[in-house]
Amino acid sequence: MSSYERPFGRYFEDFEVGDVYRHWPGKTITEFDDHLFCMITMNHHPLHSDAWFAEHETVHKKNVVVGNLVYSLVLGMSVPDVSGAAIANLEVESLIHRNPTFHGDTLYAESRVLEKTASSSKSDRGIVVVESKGFTQEGLEVCYFRRKVMVWKREFAPARRRPYGDDVWA
Repeated sequence: MSSYERPFGRYFEDFEVGDVYRHWPGKTITEFDDHLFCMITMNHHPLHSDAWFAEHETVHKKNVVVGNLVYSLVLGMSVPDVSGAAIANLEVESLIHRNPTFHGDTLYAESRVLEKTASSSKSDRGIVVVESKGFTQEGLEVCYFRRKVMVWKREFAPARRRPYGDDVWA
């Protein structure tokens, strides 16, 4: 019998400059998703939640998804491929919303490794810089950001443990 662990994040040695990770699956943003995120974050701008206001008072003539939700989704999509095993997210160097996202759009995301540097002060880790992009179902780029992530070197990474034994299938 074989057991398989789902990879979740990468170790320092797994990153290669220039590698691209195509994150999957995508996420269709509903009106409810947008309204809930706005309420949780206390962003009450009517552009996101008032259809009449959006239609009559804005350039897009319809509600626009709040940018921080778009960013959060693209970041979240990247976690299994980039930072799921990280020690820490250190910095978002830039965040650009290139185009609006609307209710009903489906987001997809990709990340590319820009650089990696072993730590000079702690031999168990390194810093990886990635850039990520979010796209709609039509391939329109809606979000771009760069971030620095501190990751374990493989031999120093803590083991993934479970709160029960390995004999559950015995």
